[in-house]
Amino acid sequence: MKWNKWLLMGISAATLAACGTTSAEEGAGETTSSAPELSEESSTVSSTIDAEGSFTLYTSQPEQDIAQLIESFNKAYPNITVDVFRSGTEEVLSKVMAEKETGDILADALLVSDSFTFEGLAEEDLLQPYESSELDAIPAEYIDEEKLYTGTKLIVTGIAVNTDLADPSGITGFQSMTDSAYADQIMIPSPLYSGAASLNLSILTQQDSLGWKWYESMKENALFVGQGNGTVRDALLNGQEGVGMIVDYMANRARLDGAPIEFIYPEEGSLYVTEPIGIIKDAENAEMAQYFVDYILSEDGQAATSEMGYTPVREGVPAPEGLKGVDEITPMEFDAGKVMETRDADKEQFAEIFGQE
Repeated sequence: MKWNKWLLMGISAATLAACGTTSAEEGAGETTSSAPELSEESSTVSSTIDAEGSFTLYTSQPEQDIAQLIESFNKAYPNITVDVFRSGTEEVLSKVMAEKETGDILADALLVSDSFTFEGLAEEDLLQPYESSELDAIPAEYIDEEKLYTGTKLIVTGIAVNTDLADPSGITGFQSMTDSAYADQIMIPSPLYSGAASLNLSILTQQDSLGWKWYESMKENALFVGQGNGTVRDALLNGQEGVGMIVDYMANRARLDGAPIEFIYPEEGSLYVTEPIGIIKDAENAEMAQYFVDYILSEDGQAATSEMGYTPVREGVPAPEGLKGVDEITPMEFDAGKVMETRDADKEQFAEIFGQE
């Protein structure tokens, strides 16, 4: 199960890019390895729970989203304080590793990026298993076999079209972006800047139907390479580009705000990250963190995830209007070990093709 993926810490969801930070003080709850007990009548939190304490969460979620999630959590757990350190995944991981060197990791739980990142943390023996009572409703492919972490949502990379500038009817997948009808209208985030784009690069080049030939064809079609997903979104909204490779929630939020944006799930399969959650090994406030894990995976917590615009990972919870549900998404298959082996070389080859540094 475990790959040596610490080198893949650079493959992170850069769409959840660094902003500011908030307090990361230690909490006062007691540590325990037992799971918090929820009502036997329902797997969701339907009323407040008397648990009292605090824990520290390190996360790369956008500031507004994590604030909204904690507000929702505190409606069910009003006596649990969540102290948050929020930044980009790379800075969060750097902080964890620096604290590891001092022998005092202040985080109790982590909510960041993708499974590759958590596999690296597992290799460093920094996570403890926790089998949430909510796991039965989560597809097995999004749960670590050793229960060290669990995905909390699906963030899918697909194709967004500004319908005022380009005709979306001719786009069925990534291969459609090489059509001459879209010449000089296409933009993607750079794998040299965006961790998610770096992951996507190493997966797309594994596909027989795409591979490096697809990138060469995109270059011939006057592809413009931006930085992160946000730059692609802005170019579509500003009318600078007509077609962009972008994460689903950004495109859908823009559409719901009234922008002429249509999001397309590629027929070749979906590229995605799951922003897993896990608990730090020997965390001082593990029990309080377990309540948070249970909540975020519960029906109520996943409904809150959907309200924020993300596809819930829990079966039976509707996705936001405009996005597919977890049971409707077909993941693109890839060899995870090969991603680890080729990541750096893939970025070098991309830089050579597109003349980037």
